[in-house]
Amino acid sequence: MSPAPLRRLTCMGFPSGRRLDFSIHGPIAPGDLAGLCGRVCRLLDGARPEVAVCDVGGLAADAVAVDALARLQLAARHYGCVVRLRRATEDLRDLVAFMGLQDVLPEE
Repeated sequence: MSPAPLRRLTCMGFPSGRRLDFSIHGPIAPGDLAGLCGRVCRLLDGARPEVAVCDVGGLAADAVAVDALARLQLAARHYGCVVRLRRATEDLRDLVAFMGLQDVLPEE
């Protein structure tokens, strides 16, 4: 499958300090996961932030989205970073909690 279009990931710059802001837009298909994770890893590798704040306001609340976010959190730990969610919808928060990942995918 082809990687997720670039529009699904937007870097909002490298603010001062050790923080990186980016957003993920959906929907995300299962075949998009590897490409999305690879692009975020390149951002993390270049910036080496302590915290990466991911705006998920445009992300559908489904299992693939939660899978993507969990994979990003795991990848971020490889870079000594933690991902925090921004603008999560109530549905996405509920699904994250239902899947038992609220401690893994904390909000900003």
